Amino acid sequence: MAKKSRRARRAPAAAVPASNTESAAVAQPVRITRSIRPPTAAATHEVDFSKEYHYVLEDLKRIGILAAGLLVLLIVMALLFA
Repeated sequence: MAKKSRRARRAPAAAVPASNTESAAVAQPVRITRSIRPPTAAATHEVDFSKEYHYVLEDLKRIGILAAGLLVLLIVMALLFA
């Protein structure tokens, strides 16, 4: 038996009337135009990523050392408990 729901029931959807194929409107294609703007000054500004993200390299080194240490620990534990 299904559990009762506290949500209000929706009214049943009205039946869609059958349309004649002769009276159906033919869809016309729509042309969409996009305005092309020249690049702004912010888009052409060059960024020195080594200065902006100097901390990323330090974090990657730390993650690499941690991953290598955990791998060594797993290998040692596999040899000890095998």
